[in-house]
Amino acid sequence: MPVCVCVCVCVCVCHSGVWSVHQFQWLPCSFIDERVFLNKDNHTETRLIHREAILQFGQKGDAPVNRNAITFLITRSKLDLLQYVEGVEAEQLKCELHRYSTEGGYVRWPVLGAREYNHWFTCILRHSRGLFTITSFLRRPFDQPPPGGPDYQKWPPIPNREVLTTTVAMVIKTQTPSVKARLKFQQKLHCQFDVDHKGAKVTVEWHKQHHGERTKLFSYNRRTGQTQGSGVGLRAFAAGDASYTLASTMISSEGTYICSVSVNPLFARVDINLQIEEPPHVSLNVGPSLSLMEGNKRKIVCEANSYYPRDVEIIWHEQDPVVLGAPHPRSLENVILSYHRENRDMTFSLSGFFYLQAALRDSGKKFTCSVSHQSLKVPITKSFTLIVEEPTNWMLYLAVGSVMILLLYVKRSYLHSAWRKLAGKVI
Repeated sequence: MPVCVCVCVCVCVCHSGVWSVHQFQWLPCSFIDERVFLNKDNHTETRLIHREAILQFGQKGDAPVNRNAITFLITRSKLDLLQYVEGVEAEQLKCELHRYSTEGGYVRWPVLGAREYNHWFTCILRHSRGLFTITSFLRRPFDQPPPGGPDYQKWPPIPNREVLTTTVAMVIKTQTPSVKARLKFQQKLHCQFDVDHKGAKVTVEWHKQHHGERTKLFSYNRRTGQTQGSGVGLRAFAAGDASYTLASTMISSEGTYICSVSVNPLFARVDINLQIEEPPHVSLNVGPSLSLMEGNKRKIVCEANSYYPRDVEIIWHEQDPVVLGAPHPRSLENVILSYHRENRDMTFSLSGFFYLQAALRDSGKKFTCSVSHQSLKVPITKSFTLIVEEPTNWMLYLAVGSVMILLLYVKRSYLHSAWRKLAGKVI
């Protein structure tokens, strides 16, 4: 479906709310409708139906911009949904609409003109590049009394060209739907909420879920004033800031963090996926240059230490001396990788090594270790240059040394004989 944008060039003000300037007036959405029924085994089943819809901002009675789609017309209230997406182009938003069931709980929403019974819908706006997720609750007053059982059992059908006039009753937003964090860093998980009336009896909770285990981290009940846990600043609650702060991230900090806000009969949540990524520390067991005698053998080790998660790649390359027409680096094939070693802080280490047999033809070659990991934008490289020295001819040195010793011996014998003769003449 093509995305069209109509720009509002004026500020619309009324007693109940304010529209922002320079915002789009409508969005194409996917309305995921539900049909609840009993199957042949008398079990409740839900069939999801994807339908074309439009999220339109305006006033009651406005004509729909697309008469062939279901129109969710959002009229002004104390909550301006557009301010939560200010500065974002319509093409960057993904919009979903759903019915919302209060599970049989029917409470008069405490705003002026509200009725005893409402139909509720949720509108989910996601940034195409994962910069935020917004869930808002759309309230549609209904003339009929509440049904006797759960509302989803008697949801009225919505015709294809229906215009549903709604207002925004509650909003919850996160600017950190997916977070990648380093170890031992402070990390803030953003959660913001707002309700269309003052004094709402809000309950805010944070949970962490990982490998099937769910742990409560924090809870606050505005009605009772009771607080459990830590990590959320209560002073920021007045402005609707329920963000959670991790003092120092660890490997065990990984998981899905759930910020939930409930105002009877509504329950909203945003999920935040936290992933730890720690880059490796790379080192070689030799310096920038390595001198070896021809024929000598040396174990060359490249160490990648303290990285997370476990997957890492170590590749060794060799390159001939830089001369005109020198070939590109070549991968070494005789590299041996160690087992992954798990450290005390749950990070990993790995080494890739090879045995270097020094030959004169390899003198001047450059050897490079390249380490790739998902935490790195580009691989880390460490290099050294091999210098091979020609071995000394020890046989020649031995012969020369022997001759020198013999000459010294002959000279000493001659001098000793001459001294004795001279001494005899004197006597």
